[in-house]
Amino acid sequence: MDFDLTDEQRAIRDSFARFADERVAPRAAALDEAHEFPRALFGELAGLGFFAMRYPEDVGGSGTGLTEFCLALEEIARGSLSLAGCAAMQSLMGTKFLHMLGNADVIERLFKPALKGEKIGAICMTEPNAGSDLGGIATTAKKVGGGYRLNGQKIWVTSAPVADFFTVFARAGEEKKLTIFLVERSFDGLAIGRQIDKMGVWALPTSELALNDCFVPDSHRLSREEGDGEGHLRKTLAEIRIITGAMANGVARAALEAAVRYAGERKQFGKPIDRYQAIQLKLAEMATELEAASHFVYRAAWLRDAGKPHHKEAAMAKLFASETAAKVCDQAARVLASYGYAMEYPVQRYLRDVRFTLIGGGTSEILKLIIAKELTS
Repeated sequence: MDFDLTDEQRAIRDSFARFADERVAPRAAALDEAHEFPRALFGELAGLGFFAMRYPEDVGGSGTGLTEFCLALEEIARGSLSLAGCAAMQSLMGTKFLHMLGNADVIERLFKPALKGEKIGAICMTEPNAGSDLGGIATTAKKVGGGYRLNGQKIWVTSAPVADFFTVFARAGEEKKLTIFLVERSFDGLAIGRQIDKMGVWALPTSELALNDCFVPDSHRLSREEGDGEGHLRKTLAEIRIITGAMANGVARAALEAAVRYAGERKQFGKPIDRYQAIQLKLAEMATELEAASHFVYRAAWLRDAGKPHHKEAAMAKLFASETAAKVCDQAARVLASYGYAMEYPVQRYLRDVRFTLIGGGTSEILKLIIAKELTS
């Protein structure tokens, strides 16, 4: 995607493309196999100012738009989707509500250090019986003297094993509506549970988390009032979907590049396989659909930056980009044939990792319902 980019946007994209090529891609396989949080590269991203991109200058950010952020994130995902997932959590979901709702102490002590990579944040929404259904969230927050007692279980908490603080959604007040709390790792009653073994994104740690009568002081209720959590969350979901689309495009680009490179090197019946029409058709379809996905994502990002309605477009972008990426990674593995199944080639990692983008930000089925509702309301 290179149309209508400003010089600044191209410079940001090119800077993170070099970072992906020189620093990330050569280490991606080792990071994956270690099943560990990529601390060194995480720190390098902080040094590049990535975590600060989406926040204003008065709190230590650089004030760039969502378009610039997606250009950078796509390149990171092209190098390693695990690293991109860690970076996205830190840059948006893990810190967004602190910036929106946190008091001066929270901003100085946790938020600003997080922009520098000195503190790590995570968000806790999903529960055993609550994924796409926010109404199924059962974690409770009971008001007591000086604060709240939180009880419940969260699952699929990205970066939980290494996080310093957690944005937690729980039900509070007489009407038991969703309320946002900030829980620090040192709080009594917070317990990090088992780490979930996943099909892909192995360097993106994901765990269960338990809140057992965890006391959270009034100063750490991020919600301005009890019950406003769902409204704040819905304002952020469109942005989450757009950046997930950007990550999907990144891993799909890596798969396409690998397929094109292999097809030019692999010879069968006396000539490279990219001279055979069957392979050419696959590559052409992959490239065309990926170009369309890029247009979807960056149009949605542009709408968000321009302050225009973008919720339907965000759902469309994430739906099309993630489904396209899954198809592109599958087709790339077919181009490589038996080597697409071999652990020594990165295509198997792209094929495993890409399914992460089908889930994050809402499943394809949920997104289709959202789009249909926008069309018929």
